[in-house]
Amino acid sequence: MTEAIKALRAYILPRSQKEFRRDNSFIDPASYRTGPDLRLRAAKRLSAALDGEIPVILDGEKITGLRTLANLPDILTPEENEAIWAENYKHEQGYVCNICPDYTMLISRGLDAVIAENVDDEPTVIALEAVKRFAESYREKALEIGRDDIAETLSVVPAGPAVTLRQALQFLRLIHLALWAEGEYHIILGRFDQYMQPYYEHDIKAGIIDRGGALELVEDFFLNCNKDSDLYPGMQQGDNGQSLILGGYDLDGRDMFNEMSQIVFDASLELKVIDPKINLRVSSKTPIERYKMATRLTAAGLGFPQYENDDVVVPGLVRLGYDRADAVNYVVAACWEFIVPGVGVDVPNIDALSFVGEVNAAVEFDLSSCPTFDDFRDAVMRRIDAEAKRITGAHDSLWMRPAPLMSLMFAEKKTRDVSDGAKYNNYGIHGTGIGPAVDSILAVKKLVYEDRTLDAEGLIKMLRSDFIGYEAIRSSVMSDGRKFGADEPESNAMASALLSRFADAIDGIRNDRGGIWRAGTGSAMYYVFHAKDIGASPDGRLAGGYLPANYSPSLGLKLPGPISIVRSFTEPDLTKVINGGPLTLEFAASAVRDQAGIDKIAMLVRLFVVRGGHQLQLNVLDKAHLLDAQEHPEKYKNLVVRVWGWSGYFVELDRCYQDQIIQRADLTV
Repeated sequence: MTEAIKALRAYILPRSQKEFRRDNSFIDPASYRTGPDLRLRAAKRLSAALDGEIPVILDGEKITGLRTLANLPDILTPEENEAIWAENYKHEQGYVCNICPDYTMLISRGLDAVIAENVDDEPTVIALEAVKRFAESYREKALEIGRDDIAETLSVVPAGPAVTLRQALQFLRLIHLALWAEGEYHIILGRFDQYMQPYYEHDIKAGIIDRGGALELVEDFFLNCNKDSDLYPGMQQGDNGQSLILGGYDLDGRDMFNEMSQIVFDASLELKVIDPKINLRVSSKTPIERYKMATRLTAAGLGFPQYENDDVVVPGLVRLGYDRADAVNYVVAACWEFIVPGVGVDVPNIDALSFVGEVNAAVEFDLSSCPTFDDFRDAVMRRIDAEAKRITGAHDSLWMRPAPLMSLMFAEKKTRDVSDGAKYNNYGIHGTGIGPAVDSILAVKKLVYEDRTLDAEGLIKMLRSDFIGYEAIRSSVMSDGRKFGADEPESNAMASALLSRFADAIDGIRNDRGGIWRAGTGSAMYYVFHAKDIGASPDGRLAGGYLPANYSPSLGLKLPGPISIVRSFTEPDLTKVINGGPLTLEFAASAVRDQAGIDKIAMLVRLFVVRGGHQLQLNVLDKAHLLDAQEHPEKYKNLVVRVWGWSGYFVELDRCYQDQIIQRADLTV
């Protein structure tokens, strides 16, 4: 790490740059809330936002750009908001989000060329001219303070196409910043190594920079990703969607991991900051040395890389109807959902199904009329089927605010604006609590149908009492060996059946935008939300007890070890639930303390991939540090943890998410 990067990191990490933030009340929303054309309003709002910025160039930086204004008021008046949402479905904040643009559509051409092709479209021209003015304000500031190198870069981009790596990174920074200012959020950085590699090769061949110079530029860009993250909306601080993906295999099966991929790893390992979040595409052909290299990043405690298995993901997407050429170009959305840059306006997190909730409902309403265990299992399956279908009918008339700048980086759009859809317009449903759901079904089998300890009425009474007075029964259930994650035939088969029924329930159903529905194994924040809505469950989980994050074993289990977990969680056909959702494993810091530990975890990751796992994320936790951080947060400002599909600073999380992570620390292996 160069001295300049060290200084920038020391300044940005504690968010010292917030000193430049200012109030945006001087911008009157009436200036852009005019006329019926909402695309025009969105472009004018972007123009007002960028024109209101004050250029700030930090000492020593080579890639520049900082937001000094928070997001501006809506393009809609309060009355318009009320009218629109009375007739339409609002996903999250009602903006285009959680998608990945094809940045090359601008970076490789320059804004002047794009403006020339869209002279008849006023919103496009307004948006792009605003970005150009914003860049020009930075060029003038650079000249004013004697930073001729920055001024030279900005004299080329973004008006013209990028030629060098520095120009391409600066172009990307400006566009990414402007998309946030336009109102979109969870804007993915995509296949960064693939679209930056040509610029790196150009510079090396031309003798402009060496590898060390490229590393410094990438680190500079990564620090830029951490400048404005407090302005980026998410469920929690750090949940901002700034993820990128490395490697992967092309249509001919060729490995796409390149020198820029390695530079990204090196940059992330040196900086140890939460953004951007790193994902790594792998397959059964990936060399073990790459897993070892990636594990060193895990050992740093950042909670990434997250692994995506091309052997499972690509066939799964093709199975859902994605063209193979698009499927091999997949990236990961804000957390782990699989999307395709430049052609997909999927909403991969539109809702979630609670497996545990459906099991509990079957106990409450169906168990008394189920003379056999098969009858009860079928009742659970029917409830999963019905709930999945109910969800598909609950999200009609989706509407989003227009996004003229974002739209320029998408092909095959339905209209001029990407908010109306593109080539792929699919919706994804998470499936939460598969582990405790499986364990609960088999607990019912044990208590009611095998041991006959309780009948339906007695089981319901026990759950309603939250196991008070039934401690011995709870203990016997929790010690039963049939747990998903123990590599045990019954639980493995039950998990496969539940996931298959979930996927089959929505197969063939079309959403209101003509897309399909995708089943997944993720949880997002629903592991807290759903836990609040269901009482105690037959597996011994108490009322209000957290569900596991994503596709993971129940909390509080004592399982044989990580290999048994991997074997269990790779047993189902995961191509059927390819909306995404990783197996999440927690490791003690001692497990990665030396090269031998790193080698073992690398081999475990490879086992997961070879056995057909779709997605894997690893977390290194120290329970003592986590508990101390709750009591003394000032001592742990830079303590990073993996939350549900992203990494954040532990002390910035709400208490409920901190507590769930501490419970996960009990499962470290």
